[in-house]
Amino acid sequence: MDKSRQELLQAARRKLAPGKYSIEQREQILRTLDLMLELAQTDEKTEENARAASRILANVTHHHNLLAIIQQQAAELDALKRITANLTSSLQMHVVLETIVTEAMRLMKGAKDATIFLYQDDTLKFGASLDSQGQRNQITTLPRPTGMTYSVARSRKPMVVENLHSHELFANAPVDWAGSIFSIPLMSGEIVVGVMNMARWSVGGFSESELRLLGLLADQAALAIMNARLHQAMATQAMSDTLTGLPNRLALDARLENDVQRASRYGHQFAIFMIDLDGFKAINDTYGHSTGDVILRQYAQFLARTQRSTDFLARYGGDEFMVILPETNLESAKQVAENIKNKMTELEIQLPDGTHRNLSVTGGIAVYPIHAQTASELLRASDEALYHAKRQARGDFMVAERAEDN
Repeated sequence: MDKSRQELLQAARRKLAPGKYSIEQREQILRTLDLMLELAQTDEKTEENARAASRILANVTHHHNLLAIIQQQAAELDALKRITANLTSSLQMHVVLETIVTEAMRLMKGAKDATIFLYQDDTLKFGASLDSQGQRNQITTLPRPTGMTYSVARSRKPMVVENLHSHELFANAPVDWAGSIFSIPLMSGEIVVGVMNMARWSVGGFSESELRLLGLLADQAALAIMNARLHQAMATQAMSDTLTGLPNRLALDARLENDVQRASRYGHQFAIFMIDLDGFKAINDTYGHSTGDVILRQYAQFLARTQRSTDFLARYGGDEFMVILPETNLESAKQVAENIKNKMTELEIQLPDGTHRNLSVTGGIAVYPIHAQTASELLRASDEALYHAKRQARGDFMVAERAEDN
């Protein structure tokens, strides 16, 4: 083999680093180069042939770079495939957000942490975070109204800060803040649904490859967040009473089962009320369902205002409502019931004919585990207590019979 040709092949072999390409890839490129050099040579060496050989070697280098680009794109497609699969595996918002920060930390080597903030009504709310130590959801600071995260959310444009100490947005930041940060809006169409921040301890920019990968993640993240929001809204709607806006029977059953399990585990008591609005049927029959609906909404809103912050109020059906009072014994439940009775005297209903009326309530009280040990039995106990109260003490609350007395 001609010496110059051999030297060119050796130079090409050095450029094709073994760690980057398979043996088959390297040999294919070298065989192609050898053939091209052989065709370019003539019996008499000329300056033109030398220039042709140099161009061939340059083409090999270009081919080398092209293969690197192809490999990079293949890696990005693999990452996108993995991200898409992971982000579509759940519709629960907390799972989606934790998956996003996990994927972000996996994509960016040497990252300090990844943080997601949800954006709605010009307000940022913490979503999830993950740091290099594996700690999740450690809230160190919330976005400042004039800070980077709000700027990115409002401008809808990503931002790279190569040195926190020298950037005006971080002029008043804590002294221990150091390194660089990349912030990108998570957009579904023209809607910003969140902002993702990626921080590094080191000062400097982010490579085009990193920014491109994080951009791919941001696109998928925004779609996953929108899907989770839609699922959340549908779930809320399914668990809400359309007339009053209160939790419905489905939500009540789920909550009651949870409270029974919790009370059983920790040895707590809790109480429930089943409440009926006295005289509602007569108003509904006299003035029509539209008037009845207005009264039910007013009644529901009034009950919601009178309950304690820890209590759970739901519409059971018709003009019956349920209240769950966590960690409440019988004596405390009676006091709450008395308070509801007294408060009801403040609610004055205006009827279509211009008259006003005060409606009282009748209720049944049952306490776990005194009156029942399961959710269904507890409901039945409070319902029976309500039935007896309506027959014997309308406008008052009665306590269910003890389980052992049944």
